[in-house]
Amino acid sequence: MKAVIVVDMLRGFLEPGHNLYGGEGCRAIIPATRAFLERERALGSLLVFLADTHDPDDLEFRMFPPHCLRGTPEVEVIPELADLAAAAIVVPKRRYSGFFDTPLDVVLSDRDVTEVAVVGVMTDICVLHTTADLRNRDYETTIVTDCVASFDPAAHEFALEHMRGVLGARLATSAELVASPAVG
Repeated sequence: MKAVIVVDMLRGFLEPGHNLYGGEGCRAIIPATRAFLERERALGSLLVFLADTHDPDDLEFRMFPPHCLRGTPEVEVIPELADLAAAAIVVPKRRYSGFFDTPLDVVLSDRDVTEVAVVGVMTDICVLHTTADLRNRDYETTIVTDCVASFDPAAHEFALEHMRGVLGARLATSAELVASPAVG
């Protein structure tokens, strides 16, 4: 089975006024991400939304300003994708990787997932670390390049190359995946 992991497409990262708003570059991926998710859902892929969710005393706030606090609107999937998330599995996470202290591994293994596409924000932080853990678990992994973004363009490019060259993930646009549907 195929799965699409949607990393942190949350109000706290994608709506102005929040501490870690990623900017218009991150918002620019929303239409392509929605189209890709609709296509994958229609093909029967499992959709899994990761949701950065922190307690007020989280140690991550030593590195980053407080963000995505449990019980606030910041942890909600953006309205543009909320209907898709409502019919999907949502996994709260408190660290960069979607696997750290979450049931994600069980969610994927219980459904016999063998290949995964990854979309979302931030390419150089949570997308990268989740991808590393996918590859460490031997999942065939594709990063959908027009559906990932970061507030730091140079770090975004570094992360894409690292995921391809070091982690062995496939890089492809959503249009290339329509032409060549194998995700992994």
